[in-house]
Amino acid sequence: MMFRIPAFLLSIAVLPLHAAVELGIDVLKAQDFAPLAGKRVGLVTNQTGVDSAGTKTRVLLRKAQNVRLVALYSPEHGIDGTVGAGKYVASRKDAATGLTVHSLYGPTRKPTPEMLQGIDVLVYDMQDIGVRSYTYVSTMAKCMEACGEQRIPFIVLDRPNPLGGQRVEGPGIEDKWKSFVGQLPVPYLHGMTVGELAKMANAHGWAGSRCQLTVVPMQGWSRDMTWNRTGLRWVQTSPNIPRATSVPYYAATSIFGSLEGAALDVGIGTGEPFQMAGKCGLDSVAFVRELRAAGLHGVGVEPYHRQEFGGARLSLTADSDANLAALNIHLLSAAQKYSRGSIFARYRDPDDIFWKVYGSTSIRPQIEKGVSPAAIVASWQPVVSRFKSARQPYLIY
Repeated sequence: MMFRIPAFLLSIAVLPLHAAVELGIDVLKAQDFAPLAGKRVGLVTNQTGVDSAGTKTRVLLRKAQNVRLVALYSPEHGIDGTVGAGKYVASRKDAATGLTVHSLYGPTRKPTPEMLQGIDVLVYDMQDIGVRSYTYVSTMAKCMEACGEQRIPFIVLDRPNPLGGQRVEGPGIEDKWKSFVGQLPVPYLHGMTVGELAKMANAHGWAGSRCQLTVVPMQGWSRDMTWNRTGLRWVQTSPNIPRATSVPYYAATSIFGSLEGAALDVGIGTGEPFQMAGKCGLDSVAFVRELRAAGLHGVGVEPYHRQEFGGARLSLTADSDANLAALNIHLLSAAQKYSRGSIFARYRDPDDIFWKVYGSTSIRPQIEKGVSPAAIVASWQPVVSRFKSARQPYLIY
């Protein structure tokens, strides 16, 4: 006789008995929240702000007897992470705590003096994904700026970079293209934790007025740890990053996918967001043949067709030794080769998001003139090398 094992028991069976990493919130809790004792606390957070057992940071602080949590602040996607990318987030009441949630992705992206009135310290606890265009670190930078101006201490509860701490790849960003999808002048993949980024940004004045910054570090995390090695459970960071395995795909296709108006496809709206790369009317067989000929070590590519789109379905992991940022350039180059005319043909607005995501308009003439992806990627190296050296004083792990 065969017995069917309930699904919930299967899910329990594959969870680690304990995480290899203690998050910043775990360390703070072990200290009985001493840095916050007797203070009125504001918390910048969302659904990813949980301890290693899965309890919400905002619930922990609300219940702590020696802490007064008085206000919440939410980023893009809202306090529960359900609002779509780029969509307006309204201020609201939080069901978990009963507190007001001030939106930092609505009328303002920087806390106003009115929003910060009545708090003694502002705490930041959200899971980032290690890619410059993901807006959670931009929210952090704006909060640091506001705290510097209002002389309010700012505390970052540190969390892992899901891609690890060694992968530094991609283009830098020119000053004129700094925006909320590129707030900090770092390579596209920076290989730092949010705490390390906060230290570097504060020291260099990247977030405007410097603030009184404290980072509560993790215990047990090392730079060679990608998410799958941490023992931590993944909490969906946004609607299109449902799994930890979604992160390397985002890194590999998010520049490509930001070329609006070019009828490109990265699988948004499917169960495999960012795992596809294609174009309306593209010859998927020729496209895949081009990518395979490029010798993309550590990347699998297979043809796919979806509605009017054709292209490549990607297969990779966070531990892949592929240059994930470079994969975007291979995709752009191959799409240009098998398109009628330029993939940039409808891209005339100088403020379009693609330039902000990439960090420069230099990529357009390079792709249109057929400059090899290898040459484009090689042009990033001085920025990457300088950044690796410059970040050293701010590394915690």
